[in-house]
Amino acid sequence: MNTNPANNGEFGQKPASGPIVPKTASEALRPEAGTPPPKRSRASRSQIIVFMNFFFSLVVLVILAAGLALYFGRQAFNEPGPSANGDTFMVKANSGVQDIADQLERRGLISDARIFRLGVRAYGNDSALKAGEYAIKPGASMRDIMELLKSGKSVMYSLTIPEGLTVEQALQRIAEQDALSGDMPKTEPPEGSLATDTLRFTRGATRQQMVDKLLADQKKLVEDVWQRRAPDLPLASIDDFVTLASIVEKETGRGDERSRVAAVFLNRLAKGMRLQSDPTIIYGLFGGKGKPADRPIYQSDIQKPTPYNTYLINGLPPTPIANPGRAALEAVANPSKTDDLYFVADGTGGHVFASTLEEHNQNVARYRALQKKQADDAAKADAAKGADQTGNDSSGSDNNAKKPADNGGDDLGGDAGAAQ
Repeated sequence: MNTNPANNGEFGQKPASGPIVPKTASEALRPEAGTPPPKRSRASRSQIIVFMNFFFSLVVLVILAAGLALYFGRQAFNEPGPSANGDTFMVKANSGVQDIADQLERRGLISDARIFRLGVRAYGNDSALKAGEYAIKPGASMRDIMELLKSGKSVMYSLTIPEGLTVEQALQRIAEQDALSGDMPKTEPPEGSLATDTLRFTRGATRQQMVDKLLADQKKLVEDVWQRRAPDLPLASIDDFVTLASIVEKETGRGDERSRVAAVFLNRLAKGMRLQSDPTIIYGLFGGKGKPADRPIYQSDIQKPTPYNTYLINGLPPTPIANPGRAALEAVANPSKTDDLYFVADGTGGHVFASTLEEHNQNVARYRALQKKQADDAAKADAAKGADQTGNDSSGSDNNAKKPADNGGDDLGGDAGAAQ
């Protein structure tokens, strides 16, 4: 019986031309394959694959290269640097990272300027490096240097003006400080107007700045101490106060006797007595340059008239004779309560004090005897040393024998500082 009246073949399909091949039930139920997609040519398929393979390979290589560069760059940035001894390094104002990096490499403080520059930028410190002079430690890494330049901790220099220097001597120290820049002031400040202090500064600070700082500090110090002075001091002005403090400064370096030395001079002023201070003689003779170290004070110097010779003038000299420190200023502002009118060196670095001339003369006699004994002992020691040297001289010459110096009796012999 015909089950396909339309004669379209099995399950509605058009019968294939040619003989009919019988199918099994499972084959009949299996779906037929659809129409296959159009095929690209082999040449077209090969170009795309090659390009994509190249592209992805390139990306992978770039990533690997970047990773390796980052790794080794980071290692180089953090590893110890090439400098075995370290050095100081100056960063000028408005210097860029590239300029800083190039200078560091030229100085042998880093191994690669490019790595330093990239490292600084990677940490976001392009504009964080500060001007100044820095002490680079031996073996400092690039990161260490970056952090140092970022901190702004520049090398600090010291300028010390000791108590008792004259203004001229203080200015000479400022002029000789190589780390300072600029010229010295054209006008010399008044005597006694500079602070005795240690100033800390960075390279490039000017000499004028140092002078201005010392002037301002001394002015403030003097005014502060003057405001706290004892009542009824026989001083007419703050200028007289500084002048007397400068004399006390030059008379003694002992902190335990400054106020007593100040009392002697203040008592003398109150009684109308001359101060008779040896340091005033020296300043009158040599001025701000100071006495040469090998030049003693002679008895004849006492009779040389100068505006500063307090053996010949009444009252205070016209100006200070040095820059007084805080201790000397405090001693004059608040002196010891004594009746002392005299003092003389005791031979041990201090002084002995007296309220009467008779007592003072006894102190002077004791000091003279001590001086003579010390001179005799020194002469004997020199003579013994000379004899020993002569005995060991194979030529028999006595040219090495030493003789004690003879000052002709005109030397005060260390009685400097005796108020008589």
